[in-house]
Amino acid sequence: MDKNNDQQIKQLLSNPDTQRKGFELMVRQYSEQLYWQVRRIVLTHEDSNDVLQNAFIKAWNGLSSFHGDSQVLTWVSRIAINESLDFVRRQKNMTIVSTDEEESCVANTLMADDYFDGDETEAQLQQAISLLPDVQRTVFTLRYYDEMKYSEMSQLLKTSEGSLKASYHIAVKKISEFFKSHD
Repeated sequence: MDKNNDQQIKQLLSNPDTQRKGFELMVRQYSEQLYWQVRRIVLTHEDSNDVLQNAFIKAWNGLSSFHGDSQVLTWVSRIAINESLDFVRRQKNMTIVSTDEEESCVANTLMADDYFDGDETEAQLQQAISLLPDVQRTVFTLRYYDEMKYSEMSQLLKTSEGSLKASYHIAVKKISEFFKSHD
C-alpha cells in the first residue's frame, strides 16, 4: 500500500463521521497480510481467523488510541501480533504437555489442517518455531516470512533494533539445532 492510501485511511479514521468507512478500507487493505502474520504464530487456519477477527474488534474498539503517529498497518499489526501471542499463551496454559508431546502435537495439528499446504519439512520448521520463546518466534516470523526490516519491527514491537537482531540470530541458531537433532 502506498503512503497516499495510508494517509487516506488515517484521515477517514480520525473523523467520527467517516471512521466506519476508514475501518472497512483498512480491513480490505490489510486482512490478507495480517492473516499471514497471525497464521505464522497461531498455526491453524480456524484459530488464525478467530484471532484476526478479535484483533479487528480490538482495533475498532481502540480507534481513539490511534493518533496517526505510525502507519495504520504498524498499529493494527501490533494489535494482531499481541492477540496472537495472547492466544498462544492461553493455549499453552490450557494444555500442559512434555516437550516431545508438544513437538508432535504441532506437527500433527498442521498435517491435519486442510488449509496447510506445506510438506513435512515445513511442518518441522513450524515445530521448531513453536518451541521458541514468544519474542524470538515473533521476530523470526516477521523477518523470515514477511521480510520485515528491523526498523519497522522496532516500531511495531517497541524495542531496539539491536535486541531484535539478537533475538533473530538466537532463533535461527535454535532452529538450526532443532533440525540437526531431528536428522
